[in-house]
Amino acid sequence: MLTDTDKEFLSLTATVTAGYQLFFFLIAAVFQFDKLTDFAGSTNFVIIALLTLVKKGSWHLRQVVLTAMIVIWSTRLALYLFFRILRWGEDKRYDRMRHNVGNLAVFFIFQGLWVWTVTLPVTVVNASDKDPSIQAEDIIGWIMWFVGTIVEILADKDKFSFKNSPESKGKWCEIGLWKYSRHPNYFGDILLTWGYFVASFPIIEGAEWLVLIGPVFLTLLLLFVSGLTILEKSGDKKFGNVEAYRVYKKRTSPLIPLPRSIYGNLPYWFKAVFLFEFPIYNLRSKDKTEVEFVLPYLWIHEVVDEVLKLCWHVSDGGK
Repeated sequence: MLTDTDKEFLSLTATVTAGYQLFFFLIAAVFQFDKLTDFAGSTNFVIIALLTLVKKGSWHLRQVVLTAMIVIWSTRLALYLFFRILRWGEDKRYDRMRHNVGNLAVFFIFQGLWVWTVTLPVTVVNASDKDPSIQAEDIIGWIMWFVGTIVEILADKDKFSFKNSPESKGKWCEIGLWKYSRHPNYFGDILLTWGYFVASFPIIEGAEWLVLIGPVFLTLLLLFVSGLTILEKSGDKKFGNVEAYRVYKKRTSPLIPLPRSIYGNLPYWFKAVFLFEFPIYNLRSKDKTEVEFVLPYLWIHEVVDEVLKLCWHVSDGGK
């Protein structure tokens, strides 16, 4: 059962997050200005982490470390995304939202849920009176966060360099970590988010295990809604008829970085079951065994595609 302090902190963080996102939503909607959209999400993490740490005032080592992890990661992300949007001028991800309040509202709702759920482990740890000695789970969680953060930083650096190179026009990114994963930045993000959860193990008990919602929500969001699904479909639309791209997709892991010499020789069923190579990411294959495995599941791709279209249709006012 959640303690009264848990309920107080969860209510406080939900209210602050909703208010913060509403403030930036109004700026974006009224002024059609999207340069602060990602900044609003990233900085929200800093506010929640510091607010809960200071409000409790216990300053236990575990609380300080987890809060610092959130602050370091989100500050770096906020600065990177803000610099990137200033450099590029505009973000094509927001083309469907820039002149549509409904689409914009949906985005900010999901962004608020992202912030609130991912910070759940830190919120509960900072609200707790318990202070057991540092345990193996703490160390494992901290290592997961460190590795995930480094992977995300390197992936962002590689992608930024690629996008700013004149030679990148009309090509897909496969430099640095992108040689080993089609989405290494998302792998890093998912790994570090699960790190927060693992590092909270020594504190959470009973109903507090619901903080599992955080990493699960982020993982499902990136795998099936706003991350891989959209980017894979976009890449397939641009380069699907290019044989080199088809080979690249077949030999490169969608998420977990792996050498192509290993990943490319794995059977498709193994990739699909253990390495997140879900049928919804696939081009129509000429490989008979691959087709036989994928066909029974192609309905998933169609369902997801239709749901996304319906969401856009509804928020477009049925136009």
